[in-house]
Amino acid sequence: MDRPLALVVNLGTPERPDADAVRRFLAEFLSDPDVVDYPRWFWQPLLRGVILRRRPARVAELYRMIWTPEGSPLAVETRRVAAALAARLGAAAEVRVAYRYGQPSLAAELERGLAEGEREVVLLPLYAHRTSSATGTILRLAAQQAAASAAPRAPERVRRALLAPDDPGLVEAQAARCEAAFAAAGGRPGHLLVSFHGIPERYDRREKGCYQADCRRTHAALLARLGWDPARATLAYQSRFGPERWLGPATAATLEALPRRGERGVAVVTPGFLTEGLETIEEIGGQGAELFRHAGGEQFVRVPAVSDHPALIEALAARFEQTRAARA
Repeated sequence: MDRPLALVVNLGTPERPDADAVRRFLAEFLSDPDVVDYPRWFWQPLLRGVILRRRPARVAELYRMIWTPEGSPLAVETRRVAAALAARLGAAAEVRVAYRYGQPSLAAELERGLAEGEREVVLLPLYAHRTSSATGTILRLAAQQAAASAAPRAPERVRRALLAPDDPGLVEAQAARCEAAFAAAGGRPGHLLVSFHGIPERYDRREKGCYQADCRRTHAALLARLGWDPARATLAYQSRFGPERWLGPATAATLEALPRRGERGVAVVTPGFLTEGLETIEEIGGQGAELFRHAGGEQFVRVPAVSDHPALIEALAARFEQTRAARA
């Protein structure tokens, strides 16, 4: 059989930090029913007539603030993860990057891989917490693409290698980033805020609480690895959108409340984001830091994403190898 293809799959990013590119990205992202499940007759006129007219320019300005000479931080770090994984796997696999939204697209890269001989394609989503708007939408699109493909035995050639929320390598990588950030700040702050991307409460009910359970597993494993007192840590959820009730407590509200409780120092770690992006650099490092200091906080430490930390790369390689061994 041909050498397998490992697809490192991330959410995606606009190609440029301008309104037109952001509009295309948001149109694809917010049209996914796994992300926004309102009826199309209601949602699409609102999306096209209001949101995509007003929001892209504001979001593009935020992207310009974090853009690097190499491009979007998410794209830069996803490429680094893929390059490190390729070095680790060597001749055992070819490694490529794909995005659920944007370019190179998951659908196109999956079809290209399936069309190249009889090779197996192994999906490696850069998410460890189960919900429809993250791993769920990646797996759904991959299954649809494989079912529609004209390539021989396409559905059975697509495999998935998923990180557990308390995978030892993932936890070790995140703990190492925490310890490095604490050292750079001159010591551990008084409180640790573990922030995950939020989802509407009804999504979590529909999914039988899988997402909250996964976030709690990561939270518990990270505190145990750091030897951190749970009484000095809070699990919270960020990136709310729209009028619905979302999982709580909210990260922003928690950052404002901590100084009122006497906490003068906080570190914020974002284990749900394995690469940097708007949600980590701008929402936490910018808006979050400002909220905390405005409320009376003094020491604010943002822990970087794990990115291509060797422990994460080893975890991804192990999941790839286990998936391949299970097929043999």
